[in-house]
Amino acid sequence: MKSFKTFLSLVIITVLSCVLFAACSPKTLVMGTSADYPPYEFKEQSGEIVGFDVDIARRLAEKLKFTLEIEDMNFDNLIPALTEGTVDFVMAGMSPTEERKQQVNFTEIYYKGSSILLTRRGSNFTLGDNAPGAKIGAQKGSTQASAVGKLEGIELVEMDRIGNLIQGVKENQLQGAVIEATVAQTYAASNPDLDFSVPFDTGSQGSAIALPKDSPHLESFNKALREMEENGEITELIRKWFG
Repeated sequence: MKSFKTFLSLVIITVLSCVLFAACSPKTLVMGTSADYPPYEFKEQSGEIVGFDVDIARRLAEKLKFTLEIEDMNFDNLIPALTEGTVDFVMAGMSPTEERKQQVNFTEIYYKGSSILLTRRGSNFTLGDNAPGAKIGAQKGSTQASAVGKLEGIELVEMDRIGNLIQGVKENQLQGAVIEATVAQTYAASNPDLDFSVPFDTGSQGSAIALPKDSPHLESFNKALREMEENGEITELIRKWFG
């Protein structure tokens, strides 16, 4: 009888230990991104994904006690990945447009950027009288693509990757491409034949974190982002990646 009680006690202790271990173990959240968007997110030669958004995500993980996993995919697959539940949140320099807000929730804005019209140097191309019929590229599913699509007489050409847009302009397949300004500048030094100086207004509010409509993390993410804004962490990372 005594041995049975001892055995039963051990079983109970084992079960409770497993329950407590599971409860105390850090949860894992998967971040979806499109790692072709330096300095927001990009792959180093080692294959590691780094960047402004990644640094913010890592600090969120530290503050909110979760383990971060990153999944790379094409930009236009990010919202479907959220709605289908294959990722827990998205950071990809994404703007909270009205169309996107119908499908997912967004945190508060954590960074406001701008866009440029990339053209071949010396082409003198502008979105003026010589624009009708012009092919203008933008990343598929992006705020830039939405803005270009509203231009009268312009043919929008959507591509999956920023590098493809750069190559399209260089090879004269596109008269221009609209790209986020800080992203474009990372390509400027290696592409002296291209002009990165023409501003383009997309009407973007800035970048925010996207989460599923039923996500329990929206409030905690917003609180952590506000703390990072107030204590200077966001400014520190902006200087690191955009300074």
